[in-house]
Amino acid sequence: MTDQATPAAASGKATPAGRFGGLAVYGERRVFIMLLLGFSAGLPNLLIFDTLSAWLRESGQTLEVIGFFALATLSYSLKFVWAPLIDRTAVPILTPLLGHRRSWMLLTQAVIVFGLWSISGLDPSNALLAVALFATLVGFFGATQDIVIDAWRIEAADDSRHGAMAAAYQMGYRVAMIVAGAVPLVLADLYNWNVSYAVMAALMGFGVAGVLFAPREKAHSIRPIPVGDTPSRPRWEVLEWIARLILIAAAAMVVGSGLTAQAGPLNGLLGLFGLGTDGQAAIADAWAARPGGVYLQVLSVFSGLALLVLACWPIPGLRTRPGAYLAGSFGEPLADFYKRFSGVATLILALICVYRLADFVLNIMNPFYLDLGFTKTELAEVRKVFGVVMTTLGVFIGGWSVARLGLIRTMVIGAFMSPLSNLVFAWLATQGPSLPALTFAIGVDNSATGYAGTALIAYMSSLTSIGFTATQYALFSSLYALPGKLIASQSGRIVEASARAAEGTGPFAVLRPLFARLPEGSLAAGAATSGVTPAALGVGYVVFFLYSTVIGVFAIVLAFVVAAKQTALQARQQSGVEEDAAIAATEGQPS
Repeated sequence: MTDQATPAAASGKATPAGRFGGLAVYGERRVFIMLLLGFSAGLPNLLIFDTLSAWLRESGQTLEVIGFFALATLSYSLKFVWAPLIDRTAVPILTPLLGHRRSWMLLTQAVIVFGLWSISGLDPSNALLAVALFATLVGFFGATQDIVIDAWRIEAADDSRHGAMAAAYQMGYRVAMIVAGAVPLVLADLYNWNVSYAVMAALMGFGVAGVLFAPREKAHSIRPIPVGDTPSRPRWEVLEWIARLILIAAAAMVVGSGLTAQAGPLNGLLGLFGLGTDGQAAIADAWAARPGGVYLQVLSVFSGLALLVLACWPIPGLRTRPGAYLAGSFGEPLADFYKRFSGVATLILALICVYRLADFVLNIMNPFYLDLGFTKTELAEVRKVFGVVMTTLGVFIGGWSVARLGLIRTMVIGAFMSPLSNLVFAWLATQGPSLPALTFAIGVDNSATGYAGTALIAYMSSLTSIGFTATQYALFSSLYALPGKLIASQSGRIVEASARAAEGTGPFAVLRPLFARLPEGSLAAGAATSGVTPAALGVGYVVFFLYSTVIGVFAIVLAFVVAAKQTALQARQQSGVEEDAAIAATEGQPS
């Protein structure tokens, strides 16, 4: 997090946290607190997104109804819309006692506990609407809790601790996902679903304890919005606020449809303007089409953002207080970012968007493993058990790297991780259903993914500034996966087109000998489905993984460019600060 450039940031290094080369940072109080807060963030998300669907099915609900409940998590994709409110609003009574961020955390946790406890007292078979309302309440305040936890994590630590804080958050979050995914099912078998959700509500106590024992963040600065001599027009301002808030709500629905790949929010919005059942069905079909639906979803996101800009744009030729407030709340955080990173801001945003691109295109891994001949049990054991351990190791090393090597260097190293680890899958394709080969590939990829993920979170955290922390980070985290979603829609086509190009004397035929010794049956079922030979399908997968590596080169190049430019910019800013201090000291001397 920055307000002014720090010497550490200027050099691209951070002061090592302790004499053990960065490991000592994991023993700090705030890092342990981050584990608890990460757990608190992960618990409500999975409880309403995944676990609740099992209860709904047991209560006799249709798949259509269960699918509708997925919209309860829409708030997690739209949290940047109300993040400015969190930056600018204090909680009465609590804020003076706990500080700006901790007061908001405690408030959101109290509402989440209330929502989960209320769900535990209901039966979806005869109180479906009430369950839906409380699930939506938990989703909204769960997303709001994420906003505040991210802001506290950034504001409670300096740049050298961002890696360890991000690592602790991810570890706590993953533990919560395991607990929320497994414990309620066991309790439902032993007792019932009501007891399950009551216990989950009680487990939110870990998050409450984290808030109460957390050190106070740096003094929060609410940036003033200058309205100058703009006269107050109460009646007109009410009408203007209503119109602008309606536009913001519409923008949220359009963006949400794109980010969640759900046509429901968009259909709900258009239904208010008279779109009939047939029209809504046509939109739902277009949304679900592949790959065309993905293009529509991305277009929806950008259209919604344009609508959000319109909602916050001052009325031409007329300065009003609502216009000034919204322009300041949404526009100033972005303007502040561009001002602090003048000349490199757009490149930084581009880097954030492509940093994990090589990972996001790997959306065909389950078919790949099954085509090779691995059983579902083998995949569960290696991916869900060993894979989680290796991801945690990568996360841990990523946090150590930030403390030891600094943010900039860790960010550059992390850019190499995903592209290079994808080469291991190209090798795995030539090995067939070899369990040792699968274990090695999963180990390399998951540890690399954990490292890169921690590097990106720590880097995005360092880009925020006091007063705009929640807004800026929420925007970064909401949009960074968007380009990957668009490109990933072509993954299956690339594999099958490359496989066809490997048949006969095609351009990739030279790679077929790599699969001459595949075990009998490996790739056979998938090849039959795609209408190619097993060797050709293997070549298709190899070409795809090489393609994913090439895509990752863009992130590597951008990482080096941004690192050089950002380091030079921060060095100039630091030099300017030192010169100003020297001039001030000189002027203060007696003449």
